[in-house]
Amino acid sequence: MKQRAQTARLRAVDQAYLSRGAVVSNFLLNGLRSVELGVTDIAATERFFTEAWGLRVVARAGAAVYLRATGAAHHVIALHPAARSSLLSVTLTAASKAAVDAVAERIAGFGGKVLAAPGAVSEPGGGYATTIADPEGRAFRVITGDEQHAATAAASDVPERLAHVVLNGKDPRKAIQFIVDALGFKLSDHTRIMSFARTNRDHHSIAMANGDAVTLNHIAFLMPNLESVMKGAGRLKDQGYPIEWGVGRHGPGHNVFAYFVGPGGLPVEYTSEVDEVGDDYKVGNPEDWTWPPGRIDHWGISAPPSDRLKQAQNHIAFA
Repeated sequence: MKQRAQTARLRAVDQAYLSRGAVVSNFLLNGLRSVELGVTDIAATERFFTEAWGLRVVARAGAAVYLRATGAAHHVIALHPAARSSLLSVTLTAASKAAVDAVAERIAGFGGKVLAAPGAVSEPGGGYATTIADPEGRAFRVITGDEQHAATAAASDVPERLAHVVLNGKDPRKAIQFIVDALGFKLSDHTRIMSFARTNRDHHSIAMANGDAVTLNHIAFLMPNLESVMKGAGRLKDQGYPIEWGVGRHGPGHNVFAYFVGPGGLPVEYTSEVDEVGDDYKVGNPEDWTWPPGRIDHWGISAPPSDRLKQAQNHIAFA
């Protein structure tokens, strides 16, 4: 019975990414903009993201480097010099200053704290933002009014924007519930080891995974389509970065994936065709997301994640 139910669910989601008519209520926040990283070798990491990954430098501030994709976001990655690889913050977007203020005002009621009060942002891109921490110390910045690019033509093998960020912790369900309660996200799915939440039509913008510490699991970059994932993956291989997991298709979110490890052990993913879901999406539980023996994705053709990727998915902690 369980296998039949899973088969029916997979058949349904086979077509989900083709449908873009989902009805979605208002969210407190409306997207994922960027990830701020501390890196030990700025030059090497910049070369990786520009020459191999497909981003472009949009600004510099002192030693820090800001990189954009082809979408409207001013930047999707910010690189700051650090003594060790670290995750500084994850930046989410809001539609108004009132929404930013609301996050700062409500956060303590859910066990979080304000790290930086709402105010003007002085770094490249500008805007109005607050920075908060969840009960386990994960830092999130909420921003509005930052610069947007008008030139947003998609390219066939480079990222359009960030798709999602996955973070580790000892209790993913508790961590994702904070995202839902404090930041106004909606639950999408729970598996045995991960929990997913959304703040727009995308199936998930933030996910939490089982881990021994509060660390970065990976950063996913949205590619235009499956062909773009394949072409981008080929470019990475040509430049000496082997595919560490993939190419495959996940269950929750149904997105195509190819994982790599960049300089400093940075775990990154090319993805595409993420499900868009609406208010009527039923939250899945672990029994809805099981695979036949020997499979770890929808297609079943990829080898398991490499040991190198597994190590990378557990070693970059919040600063």
